Amino acid sequence: MPSKKTKKMTPQQQNYQTLQQKHELKRPVLKNCLKAFWVGGLICMIGQAVSYFYIYYFNFTEQNVGNPTVATMVFFSMLLTGFGVYDHIGQFAGAGSAVPVTGFGNSVISAAIEHRTEGFVLGVGGNMFKLAGSVILFGVFSAFVVALIKTLLVMWGVL
Repeated sequence: MPSKKTKKMTPQQQNYQTLQQKHELKRPVLKNCLKAFWVGGLICMIGQAVSYFYIYYFNFTEQNVGNPTVATMVFFSMLLTGFGVYDHIGQFAGAGSAVPVTGFGNSVISAAIEHRTEGFVLGVGGNMFKLAGSVILFGVFSAFVVALIKTLLVMWGVL
């Protein structure tokens, strides 16, 4: 049964639509999902290795190793983006490279690199924080709300 959109098409447009559907490339969804899974997992495994490095060599505990690990992974992604390597990883893995915290570092530094011709303050600084600013803003705001709720619950004797 033809849809409403197909009914409004002329016979020539309908012929073109069937021809286009016949030649349209099918996306390898399973293959893309597997690549994203493995590359994202590899990035997370590297992050875990960095955590163990900080625990073993710098005597961090499991409770306080998260911040330096995140900072190191963001630094690695920014470094790889600057050398043009992370773009190839992103093209290969898709969302597998964007989901971990390294995707955030890649997004921030990509905006800075793209606008470097406009100067350091207005180009690099201004455009770098277009993405990072919103993430920082909502992160700080949500932390404030959670802390406020916890404070109220402690005051009321619930916690």
